[in-house]
Amino acid sequence: MTYGVPDRKRTPVWAIWGAVILTVPMIWIIVSVVDIDALSSTWRAMIAEPWGLLVALAAFAVAFLLRAVAWSRVIPDLSPGHSWAGLHVALAGNHVLPLRLGEPLRVVSVVRRAGTDWGRATASTITLRSADLVAIAAIGVIAGFGAFTAWWAPVAVVVAGIVFAAAGVVWLRRLRDTKPVSLPGPTVVMATLLAWVFEAVVIYQAAHWAGVDLDFSSSLLVTSAAVVAQIAAFAPGGLGTYEAGGVAAMVFVGVDPSVGLAIVLTAHAVKTGYSLLVGTAALFLPSPGMLGRIRLEPQQLPIAQHTSQTDPNGPVVLFMPAHNEAKSVGSVLGRVPTTVADRQVLCLVIDDGSSDGTAEVAEAAGARVLRLGQNRGLGAAVRVGLEESLSHHPVAVAFCDADDEYAPEDLESMVAPILQGRADYVVGSRFQGDIKRMLPHRRLGNVVLTRFLSWVARRPISDGQSGYRAFSPEAAAAAEVIHDFNYAQVLTLDLLAKGMRYEEVPISYSFRTTGESFIKLGRYLRAVVPAVYREVNAR
Repeated sequence: MTYGVPDRKRTPVWAIWGAVILTVPMIWIIVSVVDIDALSSTWRAMIAEPWGLLVALAAFAVAFLLRAVAWSRVIPDLSPGHSWAGLHVALAGNHVLPLRLGEPLRVVSVVRRAGTDWGRATASTITLRSADLVAIAAIGVIAGFGAFTAWWAPVAVVVAGIVFAAAGVVWLRRLRDTKPVSLPGPTVVMATLLAWVFEAVVIYQAAHWAGVDLDFSSSLLVTSAAVVAQIAAFAPGGLGTYEAGGVAAMVFVGVDPSVGLAIVLTAHAVKTGYSLLVGTAALFLPSPGMLGRIRLEPQQLPIAQHTSQTDPNGPVVLFMPAHNEAKSVGSVLGRVPTTVADRQVLCLVIDDGSSDGTAEVAEAAGARVLRLGQNRGLGAAVRVGLEESLSHHPVAVAFCDADDEYAPEDLESMVAPILQGRADYVVGSRFQGDIKRMLPHRRLGNVVLTRFLSWVARRPISDGQSGYRAFSPEAAAAAEVIHDFNYAQVLTLDLLAKGMRYEEVPISYSFRTTGESFIKLGRYLRAVVPAVYREVNAR
């Protein structure tokens, strides 16, 4: 099996082009009718009054904090942080994509990041989003029914919202029998209503910058009319429809339409800026991000327990993955010590589909050979080697390459931390030991990749690509190599995430003089980076 880049859902191309096609005419219409002087004076006042801008942004943030609290009350095991992130990811998506296509991101975010199941996430979203629309439309009707050019618009929104909210409540009620779900109560209703009150502060503050003495009741009305019109969000962020509804309400409360448009545009700009900025942050915070984790969790998990019986007098097993190493494998095997720490050494060779007689040379040198039949990759060979080693009930397992780059004489120092009970997983560090020769570009590549691995693993690592490693039986049984191409980074991340005790020991290294390395930088990175991502997100 070949492991590649994990599947990623991509935004459909038609959505991107739709955003462009629908946004351009909206911008042209707005630019053609806006009073540039009124708009520029409003923006100058906003820039000259940073505290007022801060108040508007804070009020808008509080509105979404209240909605996050409401969502957490409906799904008790959904943290306020992840509900906040889901709301803001959707908010940013709606300001980038047309037709309110950002809404599904709200559900996707909490499912992927918080482990909430699709049913609860979808049912609660339908319920609360519908309640949102009912609340704002009802506020608009109460604040000034005549502001709506089509009297039936807010009524239709209220009726549709009630229908969808009722459907969502029925769905939640059915889920409640098997899943932790709470039906919306007074706290949720109050939070939903208050959220719109705080959101109206943005219009109120924008009117202040424009020099218009707009009372708060009128600010609620304008917010309601703009948001109700924004439901028809053909362009990203409801650009155009938001302005049309807001200006209509401005005219109703006696504000000149050119000034009203400047106010509504300013308020919309403030909301858009907040949405893109905070929505981008919400892609990554709180952890795990929308794109998944990029580092291991700080805490260690309990050490995995090995269920098979280990013979306290068992051997130390050294296996060597080998592919077309006939020129070197015999000499390497000849240097393997027969005992270490008074333990017998059992030597295995995992022949990874060699075509040059590697298996025959290894058998002649006294090793037990396991033939894979066809070339499956270094990661697959290591996986098979660990499984085969455990069948011999060892006290420790180690492996090194068969290409004569690593010294089998270092085996005793490799397994010593395991036999002494200090470590479960040992990596031989070339950079702490003796490097007789390493090509400059290989050295640079090793250093860069090792620092990357150390950052991902959240601990000091001096040699992330070493081909000499040792394991306790527990670590060998717990180890998972998730791709066939290679093992280096994913094996370390896997065992560290499982709480295995890690240690490095100095080893000697000399550059190979026979055969050909399988590592080519481009191919290596294309295989390794996605595998590291998958490993970090495996749990």
